Amino acid sequence: MDLEKKHCSCGSNESACAEHSERTPRVPRTSDEKHKIINRLRRVEGQVRGVEKMIEDDRYCVDVLIQLSAIQAALRKIGYSVLERHTKSCVAKAIEEGHGDEQINELLNVLKHFQ
Repeated sequence: MDLEKKHCSCGSNESACAEHSERTPRVPRTSDEKHKIINRLRRVEGQVRGVEKMIEDDRYCVDVLIQLSAIQAALRKIGYSVLERHTKSCVAKAIEEGHGDEQINELLNVLKHFQ
């Protein structure tokens, strides 16, 4: 019998990971924070549609690559923004409440995906 726990890409065991889609931040996002993130994501969505059109129009490869690089940079910026907010609010609150180790380990695991 295999007693080793299976882990998902986030570093938690599978049973905990199934709950990820149901979890909410320890400190809820403000309306302004949500608005800013959604606007940035919509801009990226527009960029992706633009690249799709470039492919359909058989545009020059280097032009497509430049736009793809811009999309990656925009998504990275959004990710770092969410990461900063999570660290300063959710992780900080968990530390204050005495269970920061779990949050810090989760944060370290997710940071591996930002390489």
